[in-house]
Amino acid sequence: MNTPHYYANPAGLPPQTDLLTDRAIVTEAYTVIPRGVLRDIVTSVLPGWAGTRCWVLNRPVPGGASTFAQYLMEVDPGGGAERPEEQPTVQGFIFTVRGELSVTIDGDQRQLLPGGFAYAPAGARWTVRNDGDAPAQFHWIRKAYQPLEDHSAKPVFGNEQDIEPVPMPDTQNRWRTTRMLPVDDLAYDMHVNVVTFEPGASIPFAETHVMEHGLYVLEGKGVYRLNSDWVEVQEGDYLSLRAFCPQACYAGGPSNFRYLLYKDVNRQIML
Repeated sequence: MNTPHYYANPAGLPPQTDLLTDRAIVTEAYTVIPRGVLRDIVTSVLPGWAGTRCWVLNRPVPGGASTFAQYLMEVDPGGGAERPEEQPTVQGFIFTVRGELSVTIDGDQRQLLPGGFAYAPAGARWTVRNDGDAPAQFHWIRKAYQPLEDHSAKPVFGNEQDIEPVPMPDTQNRWRTTRMLPVDDLAYDMHVNVVTFEPGASIPFAETHVMEHGLYVLEGKGVYRLNSDWVEVQEGDYLSLRAFCPQACYAGGPSNFRYLLYKDVNRQIML
C-alpha cells in the first residue's frame, strides 16, 4: 500500500525569467487555481490570528460556488488563534497537510499530524495553535450551518489514514472515498472526503449534480473534464465547482491521484 502524500505549498515568488502563462482558469461554472500562483504576494492576514497567513482559495461570488469559503493556512511556531471563527453561525473543518497543530474544541484537545482533521460545529468554542518547531499548513473550510430540528452536529476528530476507504461500485477498489464526517447523520450539512484514484482509474461519466465542490489535489496528477473542457491538474492545484457543473476525471499516474473534496449535502432547497 502506498504511503499517503500531502502536498504543501512552498510559496515564495518565481524568478523574473519565468513566463507569465500559467493554467489559471475562471469561468461561470468552475475555477482552477494552479499551485504556481499561490505565492507570497497573494496572502492575507486574518484578524485574531498570530504568526499566520492564508491563501483564500474560495469565497462566495456571483456566478460561482456560493455555499462555502476555503483557506490554505500557514501558521508559524507559536502562532494560532484563541477564537478562529468570528461568526457563531459558521462551522469549520480543518485538514492538516504539513507540520503539527494543537486543536481544542469545547475543551477537547487533540494533536493533528498530516492527514489529521477536526470539525468544529457552529457556535463551538475552539482554538488552534502550532506548538511545534516548524510551520504548519492546513485547509480550513467554512460554511454557514443550516440548523435542522432535533439534530445537533458534534465535534469530530481523526486522521484520514485511520479510516477505511469505501470502494466505489464496480471499480475493483481503484476509485475509493475516505469519508471524514458521518454520512448517515442529517445533523451534518456538509461532507469532506479524501478521494483516491489509482493510475488509470476514472469517473466514467459526467457527474452533473446540485452539490458544489472545493477540490484540492493532495497527490499526483489527473485530467478533469469540466463542462466541455479538458483540464490537466496536479498536486497543489485547487478547483472550485459550482452546482451542476458537469465533471469527470481520470488519474494520470504514475502515483495515485488524491484530492480533498468538500460538498454541501442533506438540506432542503429553500425557495
